[in-house]
Formats: sequence, C-alpha cells, structure tokens
Amino acid sequence: MSATASPESMRIRKATLDDASAVSALILSLAHHFLLRDDGSGAEGFLLSLEPEGIARNIAAPELDYYVGTAAGQLMGVIAVRHRTHLFHLFVGQPFQRGGVAKALWSHVKETYGWPSASVATTVNSTPSALSFYERMGFHTVGARVETKGIAYIPMELAQNEPFS
Repeated sequence: MSATASPESMRIRKATLDDASAVSALILSLAHHFLLRDDGSGAEGFLLSLEPEGIARNIAAPELDYYVGTAAGQLMGVIAVRHRTHLFHLFVGQPFQRGGVAKALWSHVKETYGWPSASVATTVNSTPSALSFYERMGFHTVGARVETKGIAYIPMELAQNEPFS
C-alpha cells in the first residue's frame, strides 16, 4: 500500500452514480473469491448485475446505501447496506487488502446504522475467503455454505451481545 493511500487517509463518503464504473471494476476484479468456476460459468446473471449499469441501479436504489473509501484519488474499497440491516457488499481493492481498509469501512457503517442492535438482526452472506474477517468483526455462521447460480457464500449474523472489533 502506498503511503498516500492508507486507511488513515481514506475518506468514506456516500457513493454517487459517477462511482459506478470504478465500483464495478473493483468488485469484478475480486470475483474469483466467490465464483464456483474460474471461468464464471453458471454465474453469468450475477456477474452481469456487477457491470457498471447494474451497480448504477444499485446505487440509485432506495433500499441500498453504498459508501466508497478513497484516498489520493484511488478507490480503495466499497461497502453497501440493504434495508439498513444486511451488509450487501464489502470489497477492498487488491493493493489495499490486509491494511485496515475493510475494518475502517465496516466501522463506518456499524456506527452509521447503530450495529449491533438488540432489535434488528444484521446479516451478511460471506464469501468463503472472507469468513474469518467477518468472524473477527463479530459475525457468526447461521447456516451451511450455499452454492447457487455459480457463486458460493456462507450466511452469517452479527452477534448481538458479544464483543467485536
């Protein structure tokens, strides 16, 4: 990670339609983490939803809130929340992984939405490779690994009364 682009210098803001192409490129660059097949076969519809037009629809959707983390003109990561209760997307660009960007984005939405809340369950469908990250953030597995439409995920829920980062 370059000194000019660190979690400390990252600015987190609501995403705009102008961010759709960059967000799409970032997520698609990481697709190998959730695809069942390297060539994406079986996941064509899902991958299409991650193209710039699909991300633009998501950013404009009233039930979704997208936030981007940027520093030194670079998109470092993106996080999205659906219906104020479901962590819909959390992706960090390869050059910025394992440097605190995901945790900073998570902390931002956790504070924004008052998570965890005793009255509202907070959920995420974790990619298999992100399972340990979500466990460190206080989530626990609530179901078996799901393989559908060419992708794999593990359903998780934020623990209500357990300490978390």
